[in-house]
Amino acid sequence: MTVTAVANPRTLSARASVATWVVRFVNQLSRLLGRGSGTVAGGRAGLAVDPTLLAALVGGRAVALVTGTNGKTTATRLMVAALSGAEGPAVATNDTGSNMPAGHVAALVESPRATAAVLEVDESYLGRLIEESRPRVVILLNLSRDQLDRIAEVRMLVDRWRSALGRLAGDAGPGEHATVVVANADDPMVVWAAVAAPQVLWVGAGQVWHDDAVGCPACGGRIEFGPGGEWACDRCEFARPERDAWLEGAELVMADRSRHVLSLGLPGQFNRANAAMVALAATVMPGAGPPGGSAAPLPLSAVLARLPLVEEVAGRFSSTSWKGQPVRLLLAKNPAGWTAIFDLLDEGAPSGAPVVLSVNARIADGLDPSWLWDVPFERLAGRPVVATGDRRLDLAVRLRYAEVSHTVVAGPLAALDRAVAMRTSITAGTAAAPDLGAAAPDPIEFLGNYTAFAELGRQL
Repeated sequence: MTVTAVANPRTLSARASVATWVVRFVNQLSRLLGRGSGTVAGGRAGLAVDPTLLAALVGGRAVALVTGTNGKTTATRLMVAALSGAEGPAVATNDTGSNMPAGHVAALVESPRATAAVLEVDESYLGRLIEESRPRVVILLNLSRDQLDRIAEVRMLVDRWRSALGRLAGDAGPGEHATVVVANADDPMVVWAAVAAPQVLWVGAGQVWHDDAVGCPACGGRIEFGPGGEWACDRCEFARPERDAWLEGAELVMADRSRHVLSLGLPGQFNRANAAMVALAATVMPGAGPPGGSAAPLPLSAVLARLPLVEEVAGRFSSTSWKGQPVRLLLAKNPAGWTAIFDLLDEGAPSGAPVVLSVNARIADGLDPSWLWDVPFERLAGRPVVATGDRRLDLAVRLRYAEVSHTVVAGPLAALDRAVAMRTSITAGTAAAPDLGAAAPDPIEFLGNYTAFAELGRQL
């Protein structure tokens, strides 16, 4: 195996240069041996050789960090699309979802000539990435419970974010730049963290899940939510800040009341929320120019024109077919994410298409599946449902208490077979003759958490 040396326009120390070579060697070896995708192992090895490698690799690049409980991978992909193009910079990104420092290092090594970097960041690593990368912009999407055995307490994470953002410099010195935080004004936990930052753009991106933000982080009072997304504490002055932009349906409305159509290739209001955050953040990043990011920022019109180019993200929202039936693949990993996906299923005309739910509880998913009891599965009542995955019996108990009729099947492909059979049975009982002019049938919906979603992708 030959590891090709790639010229790096950044001046690296001898130690960082050796570490960079190690990253490439280990990642190539990992792929050659079939032990992984080569996005983590090399980064770990490189950081072992030089713990300051991440800071060295981001030198001279304009960096955007994207974090939050839900939507990180999608928002990162949209941000890359917004910055890419004839007028945009070359962009390095960890598009595989490896969102801890090892994955960041591997992504940066793979794109040595990129003048910009868009990095998805695990929520617990935001402080470290801010310190080491000196980002141009930080996108804060939302905060709620996720992997209960790893990030059990949202309030502790919020306080860590607040501390890290409070250390940002308010004014840029000669040859430096200030960090702009683009924050979801509709999420009280995000606001509590972001108000500590010196420069914030507030976006009314919506918030479908309120259960982790009912207690005021400022005084311990109760957060009361209004129908239009507004919120305020019932005991102190903590309330939604004045917004710089907000969503109204499929339009992005700016503080000057100008309106911009937010056209997307991705479905769902939650993806329009991701895109609204990205639209403002991308205008903070520099356009094409030499390393160091001295070029003028991209105009909002150019950013919005590029967002529709993204139609799927790492297989999410993609369409396939199984036994002649259309299938749509959806990822949901926690109560907030499942609730947003149910909103997507409810968009448009009512559908009787079968729904396959697949839930595992492996390391990447979180080992504690008790979050199932916070998911509003009652919203699936009346639809044909198939439960599968490692924790299909836990899921079946939850569905029973939700009074959702369902079938339990071992294995995702067998579950799709059952869903196809359900659809065939329904069609045979309702259609007297084929209608050649009829629209294509609604797809069978496959909803899985991390490893369940990945497992089906491999088997398909």
